[in-house]
Amino acid sequence: MKKLIIAAGTGFLGQVLINHFKDKFEEIVILTRGKSQTIDKIKYVNWNAKTFSGWENELENATVLINLAGKSVDCRYTKKNKKEILLSRIESTKILNKAVLNCKNPPKHWLNSSTATIYRFSLDKQMDETDGEIGNDFSINVALSWEKAFFKTETPNTLKTALRTSIVLGKNGGAFIPLKTLAKIGFGGQQGKGNQFISWIHEEDFVNAIDFIIQKEIIGVINIVSPKPIRNYDFMKKLRKAVGFPFGIPMSVFLLEIGSFFIRTETELVLKSRNVIPKKLLENSFKFRFQNVDDVFQNLLSK
Repeated sequence: MKKLIIAAGTGFLGQVLINHFKDKFEEIVILTRGKSQTIDKIKYVNWNAKTFSGWENELENATVLINLAGKSVDCRYTKKNKKEILLSRIESTKILNKAVLNCKNPPKHWLNSSTATIYRFSLDKQMDETDGEIGNDFSINVALSWEKAFFKTETPNTLKTALRTSIVLGKNGGAFIPLKTLAKIGFGGQQGKGNQFISWIHEEDFVNAIDFIIQKEIIGVINIVSPKPIRNYDFMKKLRKAVGFPFGIPMSVFLLEIGSFFIRTETELVLKSRNVIPKKLLENSFKFRFQNVDDVFQNLLSK
């Protein structure tokens, strides 16, 4: 019997995964901070992502474990939030490592979230899994610590893959909804200089890539991004066209700083140049359905 466990699977990406895998696994278990219950044949089991409380028994005989746990980075980087961002990733990964090692029949394959933000700011070089250059700032150091916590513990009977995911563009959550809103009200101009690259992936390619990784048993670090990063000003221009708004007021760094203060987020989320490509997926002959953002916007804006 095929069994899928998704840790922290109640958010946007968890829902995308559930919709894709619900007919491919006989049993799906979601580890959640909410109450334990069963809805539409999906079993939700309470966990605090730090200690054992019975949830760990669910890992027995699992085919696949996907861990999405971690506080959202869409917040102000206060001392308290920085600590939570780091610890929520490290603690959940460490406790899952312990749980996997304690299993008599551990999950066959464990895919752990990571981030394409692990690479340095780049306007020139495209970053892949082999030659990508790691930078040095808060977000990058979180990513490094996260992957270290994941790979440091050896799990002899469980394959391990770290998913260096970029911005996932989807209909019902993630970054696309606020960006679309900005474009519709006239604030869809370039952000900052506009020359920074955006690495993105359509939600369908995101989940198909994960399915592909499971089927092919690809391990190590993998960039979950589309093959064509796009500059911010081109991305916003195409988005304006897609939503049918004739102009977009550009947002200078100064205005972004003011705006991000009021909506309690950080400008890094839009100003960092993420110039990342999916070398491993392409080498393994993964076929992307969405390779340019025009098709993505058309798809996501259709009824």
